[in-house]
Amino acid sequence: MKTRVGIAGLAVTIVAMAVLLARSPNAAAKAQQPAAATAEVKIDNFSFGPGTVTVAVGTTVVWTNRDDIPHTVVSTDGVFKSKVLDTDEKFSYTFTKAGTFPYFCSVHPKMTGKVVVE
Repeated sequence: MKTRVGIAGLAVTIVAMAVLLARSPNAAAKAQQPAAATAEVKIDNFSFGPGTVTVAVGTTVVWTNRDDIPHTVVSTDGVFKSKVLDTDEKFSYTFTKAGTFPYFCSVHPKMTGKVVVE
């Protein structure tokens, strides 16, 4: 069975597509962009876990305090610094350059971690 689509049917299809594109002009661009990468670090029992996280440039690292006491996340070279995080609070930082970024808790300086950005 053959289906014929006349000029009128084609015109309706083109108009429908134009309406869809007008409603979401960035839809094509959004579809082509990869989702932003994230990595999780948990703060618990006076430690960062994992202690070293390796990520790609552009990745956002999210630290979550799962401990029942306050902690901070402070880069040793001043690149990032969180406020004091209470239980279940989060801090995030997006790494835009490659390198190694050691950090520590300023409340408990023996707590250390490292982000390696490749």
